[in-house]
Amino acid sequence: MEKKYNNFFQQCLYKLNSIEKFFSVIAFSLLVMIIFSDVLSRELTGAGLYWATQTGVWANVLIVMAGFGLASSDGAHLRPRFADSWLPDKWSSSLETLEHSFMSLFCAAAFWLAINVVLETRRLGEVSIDLFLPIWPIQLFLPIALAIAAFRHAIFAYIPSLRPKVNNLNSQPDRNVFQ
Repeated sequence: MEKKYNNFFQQCLYKLNSIEKFFSVIAFSLLVMIIFSDVLSRELTGAGLYWATQTGVWANVLIVMAGFGLASSDGAHLRPRFADSWLPDKWSSSLETLEHSFMSLFCAAAFWLAINVVLETRRLGEVSIDLFLPIWPIQLFLPIALAIAAFRHAIFAYIPSLRPKVNNLNSQPDRNVFQ
């Protein structure tokens, strides 16, 4: 299966990564503009913008959800690596498959919970306390990010050649980040 679908899934992962980068840049730019506008308003008028805090939080949510995908696509998500040397190296491929399988299942289960929260929020008509806008469209980014992560880790589990290259504690890094 790996060879037959390798190119298709590689293209899918590339496109997802590009979309996540795009949303991350847009959301970060929006957050910077909101904060700058709020500070400028406070300096010029003595009062901040009433909508700045809430929209800043929403932009931050989008940044975090896009960043979650970007981190997992690069293999940079948080995972304790202190025990990596406790098991034989010959088990590493199997353990990585298991790791990505569990992560995919975890994200799929969290997706199911998150989508139910979004549907319930929409059904109840809950709105932002500051802006009186529905909050479910912003909440929708959580299940979307989780679904993408479940898909990505399922691919990583079953097509090892598409996994991000991650260094363990015993190896040297690929590049010096201070150069």
